[in-house]
Formats: sequence, C-alpha cells, structure tokens
Amino acid sequence: MPIRSAPALPVSEEQRVELTRMATSTVLSHRKVVQARALLLAADGVANEEIARRFGVDSDTVRRWRRRYAEKGPAGVGVIAKGRGRKPSLPEGAVAEVVRLTMTQTPPDATHWTTRSMARRVGIGKDAVARIWADHDLKPWKVATFKVSNDPRFEEKLVDVVGLYLNPPARAVVFSYDEKTQCQALDRTQPSLPLKPGRAGTMTHDYKRHGTIDLFAAMNIATGEVLTDLRKGHAGKDVLRFFKQIDASVPRGLGIHVVLDNLSAHSAPEITKWLAHKDRRRWHLHFTPTSSSWLNLVERWFKEPTDKRLRRGRFTSVADLTDAITVWAQRWNDDPKPFIWKPTAESITEKVQRGRAALSQIKSATNH
Repeated sequence: MPIRSAPALPVSEEQRVELTRMATSTVLSHRKVVQARALLLAADGVANEEIARRFGVDSDTVRRWRRRYAEKGPAGVGVIAKGRGRKPSLPEGAVAEVVRLTMTQTPPDATHWTTRSMARRVGIGKDAVARIWADHDLKPWKVATFKVSNDPRFEEKLVDVVGLYLNPPARAVVFSYDEKTQCQALDRTQPSLPLKPGRAGTMTHDYKRHGTIDLFAAMNIATGEVLTDLRKGHAGKDVLRFFKQIDASVPRGLGIHVVLDNLSAHSAPEITKWLAHKDRRRWHLHFTPTSSSWLNLVERWFKEPTDKRLRRGRFTSVADLTDAITVWAQRWNDDPKPFIWKPTAESITEKVQRGRAALSQIKSATNH
C-alpha cells in the first residue's frame, strides 16, 4: 500500500511572510530557524518523511511541528514545552553577546576574533562559540575585498556600460578590453612531485624569475571570442597597436564599442589623434568608473588562463610564457563561451548606495 503524504500545511499569506522572515533570520535561535524552514516546505506540500530526511529528524518530530503550528501559528515555532528539552548550558545573554561582539568589535590585540579569544571574552567554551557562529552564519576569519567608487560620474558610466551589456547596439561589435600587466615567467626551484592517492600534486613555494610580459585582450561580448596580443609594455603606442588590431578584425559597416578603464595610456595623445580621424567615426569608447574593474567583463576572462595555465605553470623564459598564453588563447577561441552579464544598473546602484551609507556611518562614528 503506498504511503499517504500529509496534505499541505494551511498557511496564510501573512503567516508565510512571517515564516520566511524567521527562516532567513541571523539572530533567532537555530531551533526556530530550522522549524520555520521545515514548515515552509510543509506548506509547499513536501512530505513529512522528506522534510525529516532533509533536517535530520524523524517524521514524528515533523508531525509535532505541524500540530503545534496548527494550534498556535507562528508564535508556536521553536517553542519548547515547559519542562521539556535540554536545559540551556550557556549563561543567559551569552549568544546575543557573542553575536554583538563579533559584528561590532574586534579584540584589542588582533584584527578579528577566534573561537578561543571570543570564548575568553564571554566566558564560555570555544566549541559553543563555533556553534553560535555557525547558527548565525558569521565567519570572522574570512574577509572579502571591496571598494566603493568615488567617481562623480559613477551612475552615468555604470548605466552606459551595463546598457551595452544588456542591450548591445545593432550593427555593431561590443568589446570588453583591458591589459593583464606583468605576467611573470616563473620557474620552480625543484621539480614538482606528481599527484597520487592521498596526496596532492606539489610545487615549491619559491621560484626563479625569468621576466614579464603584458597581455592585451579584447573580448567580443556576443561570441566570447578574444583578441589578444603580448607586448613588453602598455604605453600609448602599445594600446594604439592593439586598437588597430581590433579595427582590422571588424568588417566595415559595423560600429565598434569598447569598454575599458581609465588608464592614462587609453587616452594618450596618439590614440586621441587616431580616433579623431574620419575613418574611425565608427569607434566609441565607454570608460568604466574609477575603482570598478569588476564592471569590465574581460576581467572575468583573465581568470581563466590564470587559473588553468599560468598560476601552476613552469616557464623558463618569456618566450616560453608567450607561447603558452598564445596557445591557450587559440584553444579558447576554438570553442569560445561568452560571459553573460545579468545585474541591472538599478540593482547595482542600490547596492552601492547602501555601501556608501554604511561607510558614511562608520566615518561619522570614528570622527566622534
């Protein structure tokens, strides 16, 4: 006889909003968050047995959650009946204090908290600190880099570049262009040991330098094909040579739009003079805002050869490095894959505005 699944848990729109808020909370107890997530699945008609499997409990537990919710609604989520459940092992307020300190302060002698330093500060065990951080998705040992652009024309340039990505002009080719400077020809001081079961491949931490080369790249955002060149420098004359390479690759009758950053070499006198010629009326440069290299799609392409060919490669000369990059780019163009831009200018602007507001609050607090 087939197992009968319980009917979907009746949940009103208001209750669903409240359950969603609880399920995504970073300050509520782990118990409340888990039960709210389970009840949302129940409201979507997921079977009790499947919910139990996902959350590592038995199906009777899920049924109790459902019954309590039917009786008390959101107010009953995560509530432990009087006299039941494990007695709290942490002092009252310890969880809230760990969260507050993690998010608002740093230790007097370090840049970030560790489980042991936080445990000493609050007077609880290091494992308890680890559980609290896990429950609230806090990771003080990690740091991500960022910088909010101070370009006074940020919004204007953002709309221009994102507009090209999302709605490229007809009868035109759009390129994302930049240079990866100082690509180093590095050789290791000893041979690497091969990969084997239970051991990763190895490479020495030190290396021999054999010179550098600059990689020029312009990616066709529609096809993913990339034009490349390798030069000893990236002065105005080098950029101009590459622009001429781009110009020769695009059939007459098509416009050329190039997204690039504000490097001074990109607007050198020889380039300005070349672009002013009547034969270059099809050329249009679109500059990204300052401190916004993430807005240039070709930066994502640079990650591909770096990760897959250069970082772990061994090169005994600049010529060796040049050959490796050239071959890698040729193979990429045999089966190119475009990178699809998805964020809108509006969503990016909102995020940047939140970042600016947060920085303003921090500066204001620091000055006081």
